[in-house]
Amino acid sequence: MTKERIILGIDPGTNILGFGVIRVDEKGPHYVTMGVFDLRKIKDPYEKLANINAGVEELVAVHTPTDLAVESPFMGKNAQVVLKLGRAQGAAIIAAIKAGITVHEYPPSRAKIAICGNGLASKQQVAMMVEKTLKVTLDPKYLDATDALAIALCHYYQTSSPLASSTKGGDWKKFLSDNPDRIKK
Repeated sequence: MTKERIILGIDPGTNILGFGVIRVDEKGPHYVTMGVFDLRKIKDPYEKLANINAGVEELVAVHTPTDLAVESPFMGKNAQVVLKLGRAQGAAIIAAIKAGITVHEYPPSRAKIAICGNGLASKQQVAMMVEKTLKVTLDPKYLDATDALAIALCHYYQTSSPLASSTKGGDWKKFLSDNPDRIKK
């Protein structure tokens, strides 16, 4: 029997931060909630970080997640954007760490591969596959939230697949020695 887990996914941002919560049981992942923190009206960058931290603390208190899956910042054309995303990510991570929640970080391309099979999938493609996977209809105006659900699902896949957790680069010998019950004779 699979132990029930609650995974909080975060798509960090200092203007819009997406969050998504899934519950995992022996039947797989189930949609709980999603949304965004819209921080665009807050001008002080440090006040934004305080709001992110407080908002994630509230999500943790309400949903009691066992895991936090957060998207890692990626290098784009502007290094300042990466720094801002890293700060937003840090504010969310601190809230989880203070609550004793394990934190896992995934690059956007890994989540896109896990959900769509394509590391270059668009936000719309990710949203469509998240809808199909979780069997829900999601509002397309919340693409940052659907990205957060994708990060949560990515973490679920990474931690539930014996290949994802045991092979680390295709070490089949290690997988087979760790899972002798999977060998059919």
